[in-house]
Amino acid sequence: MIVACLPARNEEGTIAIVLAKTKPYVDKIIVCDDGSTDLTGKISEAMGAEVIRNPKPGGYGSALARLFRRASELNPEVMVTLDADGQHDADQIPKLTEPILKGEADVVIGSRFNSHSERQLMRRYRKFGIKTITDLTSAASGLAITDAQSGFRAYGRTAIQDVSPAELGMGASVEILMKIAEQKLRIKEVSIAAVNVPSGRNALYHGLDVVASLIKFVSIRHPLLFYGTLGIVTALSGVLYGLYIIPLYAAQSKPVTNVALLTEAIVTSGLLLMFMAVILFTVSNVVRENR
Repeated sequence: MIVACLPARNEEGTIAIVLAKTKPYVDKIIVCDDGSTDLTGKISEAMGAEVIRNPKPGGYGSALARLFRRASELNPEVMVTLDADGQHDADQIPKLTEPILKGEADVVIGSRFNSHSERQLMRRYRKFGIKTITDLTSAASGLAITDAQSGFRAYGRTAIQDVSPAELGMGASVEILMKIAEQKLRIKEVSIAAVNVPSGRNALYHGLDVVASLIKFVSIRHPLLFYGTLGIVTALSGVLYGLYIIPLYAAQSKPVTNVALLTEAIVTSGLLLMFMAVILFTVSNVVRENR
């Protein structure tokens, strides 16, 4: 069984078309109506989709998590996620499901930046933002991907159980990728051509939300690397600052108390970060062992 899952909020203008195009390629469609104030939910039901309702908007990640839980209960061979605003071409669903059905991948991402798919119309600042987030995600996860923000994805049975997001907002997209890397699941990208649909989201807020989620995930999962590196860099910066500034002020016979205190504060902050790294690393290992 193949299940299509769509998070949706106030998409009454496009949801019917998206569902109609999706139906031929899947066995069941589930829509999470994330606190819509329009007819999104009713239209989805009229089109034959199962509708999960959030009484109040919970965010993209919250809607995705509910869809993952429902798909997990149904235990399909493949779960496909796509947006309800029409930016994904449902006719390309077979391209995403095929590698999973053939046993070649656990997760398939529809990339807008693979081969010729980048010919689509996309504003330069949006393209730059997506590529920047993708580069950061690739560096943090070790995954060789080209589009970390694509919502057009397919998940096999194992992935459905293991990568459900906890993030409420748009950061859920990169959180899922980090979990894919952590679980060592097989991932593949296929080229898609997305339709240029104007986004109603604030691009800056969207980007900051995703980056913040990425930083949070890395800091929690890899505290020794994250806080330890930050601590070493901070402590060394304080030492170098002191070695350069204090002799300079001393040579001019000027008071250096403030500079010395600032140097001490920077070095101490670095040492505290290193101690924090060790403590968090120990705690996280204890939690994993107890699990």
